Amino acid sequence: MKKILLLSDTHSHIDDVIMKYVRQADEVWHAGDIGSLRVTDTIKAEKPLRAVYGNIDNNEARLEFPLNNRFVCEDVEVLITHIGGYPGKYNAAIRQELYTSPPKLFICGHSHILKVQYDNKLNLLHMNPGAAGIHGFHQVRTMLRFEIDAEKIQALEVIEIGRK
Repeated sequence: MKKILLLSDTHSHIDDVIMKYVRQADEVWHAGDIGSLRVTDTIKAEKPLRAVYGNIDNNEARLEFPLNNRFVCEDVEVLITHIGGYPGKYNAAIRQELYTSPPKLFICGHSHILKVQYDNKLNLLHMNPGAAGIHGFHQVRTMLRFEIDAEKIQALEVIEIGRK
């Protein structure tokens, strides 16, 4: 079993509140718009990190992290990208891959809107953790925490880390 902390859209912001939750996880996943690599370096100093770059990320982040990150955690196939859309409205850049070979868990960021939705058509769970940073139109900073145990995604929690 793995305890996962999922965050996105930090836009160069990392603080003690985020790090408190990082320390409670087995792995941290970041769905892009990292901003400064100081964010990911700080996280990597504490826990294993899987991440993708987002539309605001510079060439340094794009060299370190992929656009799409597909991997298996426990027995769950995961696909993370930054701009992914939502069930029924997937972004054109990822749509073909989702329809051809859907993962069990599809994660994206970008919208700054926390949303968890099951896609019955593709038989996958979609997660967007909202935004953990202080830049953007969102009012409340959010992250998601969950467990993966064999093929089960369970114990999902919304973490509100305060107003910007």
